[in-house]
Amino acid sequence: MAAACAIVGVLLIAPLVLVFVQAFADGWRPALEALREPETLSAIRLTLFVAVIVVAVNSVFGTIAAWLLARFDFRFKAALLTLIELPVSISPVIGGLVWLLLFGAQGWFGPWCERHGIGLMFAWPGIVLATLFVTFPYVVRTALPLLEAQGPAQEEAAVLLGAGWWSLWARVILPGMRLALLSGVLLTTARALGEFGAVAVVSGHIPGLTNTMPLEIETLYNGYRSTAAFALSATLALMALAVIALRTLIRRAGSVRA
Repeated sequence: MAAACAIVGVLLIAPLVLVFVQAFADGWRPALEALREPETLSAIRLTLFVAVIVVAVNSVFGTIAAWLLARFDFRFKAALLTLIELPVSISPVIGGLVWLLLFGAQGWFGPWCERHGIGLMFAWPGIVLATLFVTFPYVVRTALPLLEAQGPAQEEAAVLLGAGWWSLWARVILPGMRLALLSGVLLTTARALGEFGAVAVVSGHIPGLTNTMPLEIETLYNGYRSTAAFALSATLALMALAVIALRTLIRRAGSVRA
């Protein structure tokens, strides 16, 4: 037990504490001033903007995918499950390269997009696409086991009683999976906020335009602006900790009710 606590302290807690110590090593004022810089504020806004879109899209389609996989048997179901797990199994950089291959200037659909004035790569739509790819599995992975454990009995009863499609979802399916869905949404949020690899490939690393918070941290650190880099790192860490804490509370609430 002591060894496990020591490992957790060294690998997880110590680096996190170090981030905050370095962020405020010169005092609160330099750290806060660094966070007020236009490029840093732009990175924070872009990160939150992308996270909102990604969470909304993946929550809808992830929930539908989990329900279809739990309730129906069809050809290529195993292949679909494998594809859903793929973003967890491969490097995020590969996901970014796939989008670049498809929609980059030399990609399959890049020339067509350019002719029609559709800019996907090196702009926020490309960042959204890359983040969607790496975060899609989380809602499915949290909702699917619960739906399989619950079984279709309540849904079948509701249909027999005359429930329509929207009533079935609003009154039976979503209420029954709300805690698992919220857990998946929070996991998606945490990953969307901190995604680096896939976004780095498709963003172009343009400060003030396509730099998300992780990319801006790298830019600041490589520019020998350690105080600003650690201040933004601390901000990102606080966001992640808030998401994790909320997910823990939700899981505890589910355990108490169970």
